[in-house]
Amino acid sequence: MNSKFQHFKSNISGITLPEKFTFPFYYEPHPLSEIAAKELQEYLENQTDFEHNFGLEENQEGLVIGKMFGVLVCQDENGNLGYLWGVSGKLADSNLHDKFVPPVFDMLTQDSFFKQEEAILNQYNRKIEELEKSQELVETKESLKQTEFDAKTDIQRQKQRIKDLKKKRDEKRTSFENLSPTEIEQLEFELSEESKKESILLKKMTKYWNLTVESRKLKVESLQREIDKLKLERASKSSELQQKLFGKYKFLNISKRTKSVGEIFDNNPPAGAGECAAPKLLHYAFNHNLTPIALAEFWWGQSPKSEVRKHKQFYPACQSKCKPILAHMLDGIEMDENPLLENPAEGKDIEIVFEDDYLAVINKPAEFLSVPGKNIQDSVFERVKNRYPEASGPLIVHRLDMSTSGLLLIAKSDEVYKNLQSQFIKRTVKKRYVALLDGIVKQPEGSINLPLRVDLDNRPNQLVCYEYGKPAETHFKVIEIKNKKTRIHFFPITGRTHQLRVHASHSLGLNCSIVGDDLYGTKADRLHLHAEEITFTHPISKEILTIFKEAEF
Repeated sequence: MNSKFQHFKSNISGITLPEKFTFPFYYEPHPLSEIAAKELQEYLENQTDFEHNFGLEENQEGLVIGKMFGVLVCQDENGNLGYLWGVSGKLADSNLHDKFVPPVFDMLTQDSFFKQEEAILNQYNRKIEELEKSQELVETKESLKQTEFDAKTDIQRQKQRIKDLKKKRDEKRTSFENLSPTEIEQLEFELSEESKKESILLKKMTKYWNLTVESRKLKVESLQREIDKLKLERASKSSELQQKLFGKYKFLNISKRTKSVGEIFDNNPPAGAGECAAPKLLHYAFNHNLTPIALAEFWWGQSPKSEVRKHKQFYPACQSKCKPILAHMLDGIEMDENPLLENPAEGKDIEIVFEDDYLAVINKPAEFLSVPGKNIQDSVFERVKNRYPEASGPLIVHRLDMSTSGLLLIAKSDEVYKNLQSQFIKRTVKKRYVALLDGIVKQPEGSINLPLRVDLDNRPNQLVCYEYGKPAETHFKVIEIKNKKTRIHFFPITGRTHQLRVHASHSLGLNCSIVGDDLYGTKADRLHLHAEEITFTHPISKEILTIFKEAEF
């Protein structure tokens, strides 16, 4: 009996199986996946098999680490329906747990080559650290530093002495008027000899200090050479170990074909590739002749400081690590269509809210691209290009996220475009958004300052990052609280990608996702975010215009 393959505890007799397998990068969980996830969550709430601090209990010991869990609904060879549980990475510092599928390759087992090679690398680390902290190296480096300081000080002192003596010689020359030519010649000779003497002394001092510093450097380099040699050996062994690991992480697909992580990523996989829940679950299923039916992954625990992760919320598989692996693993399995390839603007029209000979302000519907995308051309740009065939320039002055509705400025000429762009750059354009948040914001108004950058592992999501993020500032004002939801005005000072969505949902922001946010909250009929008002100076008339379009939510 397969202990990892579990039967549903709940009654699932009335639930129809999905026709196709889950498209893992954008999905709504199938009812069977939701039930399997609920049963896993009930286990996590009550289990005593391991201790892990998810950040859900106060005063619990250990570092807080939330985790992504996955469920894979499967059928066994007899047609029995059940599910597998998986977790991304380690759980409670272990890869092996009775109820969860194991990793594709467990490098933490006591007799694994990784442990043996890791022990050798640790020996290198200890030896390098020992040499770097050795008293001889520390004293030699300090001696070099002091010698360089003394050399600089001594030479600077001599240079200043030369300047001072020159000044005195120049002062002496002013008293030559009452001397005879012979006396002047004699004094000039003496002054010249004094100057030569000081210059020769400077040259000798410079040579002496250069030789002294060089001898100290050679001693440091001699000691450093052994450290550098060990570091090169360590790097070589580490590279060999990596290549060996790349070959051990081999992923099965339904045809029982394997591909290593090295092959999939051309021997340059991102850190942690293959450790996510989805590849683990599928590999185990294929290895034990289980047929995958539906997949879902959810977050359990406190959100990381940088990302937006909500407890019990379902999330798609990640892009950078999972997408290339799953392309191989799901080869041959009929999947749901990729909704990201469908044209969301089909059947929708853009509304002209204001127009004259120079510009227009349009109301962009939700789920409508501002400019052509990678796979879809239909966009505001394409529509207005057809509407204004005589217009010159880029047309689109600024952008809105595809899911955000609201006002967009359209320039009909290069001159008008440049003027409006300049207003945006100078931040004289004022914009007001209205949003409906899934929760209660207690602070009536305020500001949010959370720097943002793209999540390189999971584009287009954004991360809060104080080290590499770009400044992002949003002012807000609560309008109404009703039915445990907050209607709010946002006034973005900067215009970063997903700025309002992250600032609303992040725990360091308002900690309330925008209703319908499929990236940072819970998917609904639409994203309840609308750019309802824009104020700018007309490039030609110089009149200050305020354009308003009420939200339809």
